[in-house]
Amino acid sequence: MNDRLFLLLGDDDFLTGRVIKGLATERSRDAGEEVPVTRVRCGEVTAPEMAELLSPSLFAEERIVVIEAAAEAGKEPAALITATAQALPEGITMVVIHTGGGRQKSMVGVLRKAGAQEFDCAAPKWHSDRVDFVRKEFRQIGVRVSAEVVELVTELVGSDLRELSAACHQLVSDTGGKVDEASVRTYYVGRPEVTGFEVADKAVTGDLAGALESLAWAQHHGTARVLLADALAEAVHAIARVRSFGPGDKYSIASELGMPPGRVGKIQGQARAWDAASIGQAVLVVADLNGAVKGQAADADYALEHAVSTVARLRPRRGR
Repeated sequence: MNDRLFLLLGDDDFLTGRVIKGLATERSRDAGEEVPVTRVRCGEVTAPEMAELLSPSLFAEERIVVIEAAAEAGKEPAALITATAQALPEGITMVVIHTGGGRQKSMVGVLRKAGAQEFDCAAPKWHSDRVDFVRKEFRQIGVRVSAEVVELVTELVGSDLRELSAACHQLVSDTGGKVDEASVRTYYVGRPEVTGFEVADKAVTGDLAGALESLAWAQHHGTARVLLADALAEAVHAIARVRSFGPGDKYSIASELGMPPGRVGKIQGQARAWDAASIGQAVLVVADLNGAVKGQAADADYALEHAVSTVARLRPRRGR
């Protein structure tokens, strides 16, 4: 296996993003400094630009190059990718995201022959696929759970992989690794499509009525307060981080932040309506909420409702 060549089969943002983040963390730890990640999308760069990106640096500095939509690459960029894969310049780690099909389907075989480490990053299509994802999540955390627990988490949490992963980690954390059906029901009995991310999305887009309705449903059915608070904090902090880059290219920003480009694009759309003062206040609100749901508030449910409504009201009216 080539430890500098990676093939990500599938283009699910969460799955590819997690692999890239883990790789960047590992490379940075080994290098003793942060290793930059550069993301480019085939079809949006020329062959000369691709050649420059994949050329060795003067001092063989470590960097990770992520090539997206490789299945749709033109003839010249595709040839350059496969040639580079077979003789990677010193200092370069190449990550190729490929659907497995497309006009460059044959690239997959070439990368495999070159020793690429392969990761399945295809979005689950069926319920059974999501069940398998949840089973593997618990296994990676190092916890053994029953088939009934896996099925119940999948059924109650919904289809969003980010939410499913967060649920597995939260359940393990809050139960000390002793996850059973009762603990899952305590946290997640309710309408599965109402998630912390849904509440947060409505709040940061200024949908006060929608956010409070979703929050009330989640609270009524016992959704964990800490998950709701974490989702709101993540949404607010993401807007603050992305907004600090201005109206830049989502691929460049994704490279800087280690986020999937699709998620950056969504956050950019949300961030356009916010200004520095309002998002700064929202950051303070979610910071207070974090303490409130962890025992510092007499009424954590009220603290959640107050934080959600405050964030929704803070979002400036322009751009709605």
